[in-house]
Amino acid sequence: MDKQHVIFEDLGKMDYKVAWDYQEKLLQENVAIKSNAKFQESSTNHYLLFVEHPAVYTLGRSGKMENVLLNEKQLEEKGIQFFRTNRGGDITFHGEEQIVGYPILDLEKFYTDIGKYLRNLEEVIILTLKEYGIIGSRSSGETGVWIDPEILGKERKICALGVRTSRWITMHGFALNVNTDLTYFNNIVPCGIQNKQVTSIEKELSVKIDLEEVKKKVKDNFEKVFHVTLLNKIQD
Repeated sequence: MDKQHVIFEDLGKMDYKVAWDYQEKLLQENVAIKSNAKFQESSTNHYLLFVEHPAVYTLGRSGKMENVLLNEKQLEEKGIQFFRTNRGGDITFHGEEQIVGYPILDLEKFYTDIGKYLRNLEEVIILTLKEYGIIGSRSSGETGVWIDPEILGKERKICALGVRTSRWITMHGFALNVNTDLTYFNNIVPCGIQNKQVTSIEKELSVKIDLEEVKKKVKDNFEKVFHVTLLNKIQD
C-alpha cells in the first residue's frame, strides 16, 4: 500500500493568532471538499506545520481561568499574549525554542479514533526523546508525554497535547519543550494539573540542544508512526 503524502511547512517564528488562522483556513478547505456532493476520498490534503510562537498562554475549551495566575495587566507588562482556543485541554504555554506541531490530517484516511490519534502523536514524541536517551511515558488519564509519571513528586511533563477535529479533520497538536524558558510555566497551572512539574530536553540533559536537529527527528518519527511521507510545501 502506498504511503499517504503529508505537506510539511516550517512556519518559523509566527504569532499564535496568525498560525491559528492559517490552520483554520487549511481545515476549512478540507471540510469544504468533504461537503461537496462530488467529494472523492482522495481530494482532501494532509498537512504538518511546525512553528515557534512568541510568548503566549492558550486556554483550551475545558480550561479554567483560575489556572492563569496573572491578570490582564500583568500579562501585558510581561509581554505575554493570551488566547482562549477551540482545542481540547486546559492552559499551556508556547514560546521560543519549543517545537509546536500542527497536523491537519483527514483521519478518515487513517482511522476514526481520536484516542488512537492522540496516542500516536505521543508516540512520535516518545520515539524522538528516546534518541536523546530520555524515557518518555504516558500518564494514566492525562494526555501528553511525561517523564517519571509513576514516581510521586517527580512527575514532569515535557510535551503538551491539545487537538480539535471537524468532520474528522484535525488541527492544533503538540508542543515539545526543547530549550524552552520554563519560568513562564510558573505563571500558570500547566494543563490544569496541580503539583506536577514541567521540563525540557535541555533541562533533562543539562545541555542546550540543536532545535533543527530535534525537528528532523520529530519529522522522521512522524513519518514512521503515521506511515506517511512528508513533502515540503512548494512555496508560492
